[in-house]
Formats: sequence, structure tokens, C-alpha cells
Amino acid sequence: MQLSDFDFDLPDDLIATRPARPRSSSRLLVAESGRTTDAVFTDLIRWLRPGDRLVLNNTRVIPARLPAIRVRDSSDGTGRARVELTLTAPQADGTWRALARPLRKLRAGDRLELTAGHTARVTDRTEADAGIAFNCEPKDLHDVLQAAGQMPLPPYIAAKRPPDAQDMDDYQTVWARHSGAVAAPTASLHFDAPMLEKLRAMGVEFTEVTLHVGAGTFLPVKVEDVTTHRMHAEWGEVTLAAAEAIAATKRAGGRVIPVGTTALRLIESAAAGGRIAPFRGETDIFIYPGYDFRVTDGLITNFHLPQSTLLMLVSALMGRDRMLALYRHAIAERYRFFSYGDASLLLPDRSALDRP
Repeated sequence: MQLSDFDFDLPDDLIATRPARPRSSSRLLVAESGRTTDAVFTDLIRWLRPGDRLVLNNTRVIPARLPAIRVRDSSDGTGRARVELTLTAPQADGTWRALARPLRKLRAGDRLELTAGHTARVTDRTEADAGIAFNCEPKDLHDVLQAAGQMPLPPYIAAKRPPDAQDMDDYQTVWARHSGAVAAPTASLHFDAPMLEKLRAMGVEFTEVTLHVGAGTFLPVKVEDVTTHRMHAEWGEVTLAAAEAIAATKRAGGRVIPVGTTALRLIESAAAGGRIAPFRGETDIFIYPGYDFRVTDGLITNFHLPQSTLLMLVSALMGRDRMLALYRHAIAERYRFFSYGDASLLLPDRSALDRP
């Protein structure tokens, strides 16, 4: 299985830089066994049925992108340089790991002037990232980030325009609860309150899980033999109540449909023993063609980057040839791609996923 097996050409003008308004007015490509249908997201009710369970990732994106001025005192005076930080992971001692551009301008001891009068300092630097300590109490960090930070838009959007105030709402799901993600579970961005109420009214069930999406989600696959790729680890939790609800749906013959690849990866991690169970900790599960799905019956997801692990995941669910054909259809019909783009509902042949 080669990296080139998951490549396709995407016109640059199909990369969405803003979401549809309202959220649920985005387009929806529905792929069932042997059939492809063009629809809009509010048509989702035509394919869902009472007893289905949607699994939602309730992580909340933090304003992890921090423009800063690096300040360094020396015998020649005070040196200043512009840098941009992207927080990636909190540490047990209260510091954060952060990507930096340019990383070479940072070293341990540097002071960082953020906006709104806030400051931080560099604790260390590696070849890949830097350690950052904020000059505030941990309980106050939320307010600091809200004042000084920006939404960490994906590189393919940030290359086209800077983040702005509108992204603080657009790049957050309506059910976001637990802060910690530095990227949004973007399939969830299509849902709004009226859409959720319609689904509840028709008997669709909902279960929330938490996976804090990390910056590693945007890292490219650098090996040609994809089976040797190592995934980044992300922290997640499936509570006992969530695991029991998912198991009950399976027993009753309902379908378990994660909203987004992050929710799918988490519940499949929680079912590593063969059945869904409570889970709390880091997962680096890598799903590619040949994977044996344990609890997933379908998936709501956006359109993913060429040669990405997410394209490999959906190819595992639907088959590589089928997915590449769906992507060719989406490009021909001018669907909008990636985080702020349109959605798909993937419903593989149920018999292929049924387990004894």
C-alpha cells in the first residue's frame, strides 16, 4: 500500500476559506452501497432513522495561535523579533509545548510579549518545538488566550487569509464543552441547533465523547509505505455511560455513526478489545484499508487532503477505489473541500461491517 495510491488533484479554488451560512446549508454527498446522491446537509434526516446514534466529539478549540514579540537582553542591548506560536499540548508542570515560526529565533530564557499586555517566557527549545510558560495562574490561562490568541486555522486556510474574529465562532462546534483541542473536529461544524432538534424529534440518539485534536492532524505522511507511518498521539475519553449507550445501540440493531474522523478513531480505540468499553488516555490509532471496524456503521465527514491519513481512514471504511471515485465526483460537481468545506455521509454495505 503506497502513499501514491491515495493521491488526487484538487483545484485550488475548491479549498473553502469560509464555512457555509447557515452552517447546515452546506452541501452533502451521500455514498451508499452502489449509489451516490448529491444533497444538502439538512437532507441528512432522509438517511438517518430512529435508533441511529450519532457520536459527537465535544472538545473545544482553544485560541492556540499567538502572535508575539520575542525580547532578549544582551550586552548589546535589547533585541526584539516577531514570532508566531501555536500551542500544541499542555504539560504536567503547567507549561505548554508550542510550534514556533521561526523556531530558530527562540531560546531558553527569552521573554515573549503577547497582545493585551500579557507575557510568557521560553523554557526550552528542541529541533521541533519550544516550551512556553505563561506569566499567569493556570486558572487565568483561559482569559489570557481569549485576549491574546487567535483560532489556529489549518495551514491551507491560513495561507490564504489570516484568522479573524469571525473564526472564533465559525471554528467551534455548537456542542463544544471541554477545552484542549488545537484543531476543530470539522465534520461537526455543519450542525446547528435547529438541525439537532430535528434529529432528536425523529428519534436519533446522541452520545458525546472527547478527543482533543492536536496539531499533528495536519502533519503530512512522509513514508511511501503507508503501513510504516506512525500517528501522533491525542488524548481522549469515552465514559462508561457513553460506552454503554453505544453498546445498547449495537444490541438493538441501530447504527453507530461518528460525526468526524476524530470521534471514529476514539470509539474504535475504545473497542480495541473487540467490544466498546470505557477509555481514557492517549490514542495513536492509525486506520487504513484492511482495518476491521468494531463499532462504526457509517461516518459523517468532510473531504480530506490528498495522501492524508484521513483519506486512508475513509478508504478503509468504503474502499479506496470507491472513495477516489467519490472524490472525482465531488470535484466535478464543485464541492468545497477541507475544514470549512462541504460534508459527506458514508454508509458502507452493512453486511461487510457486521460482527458476530
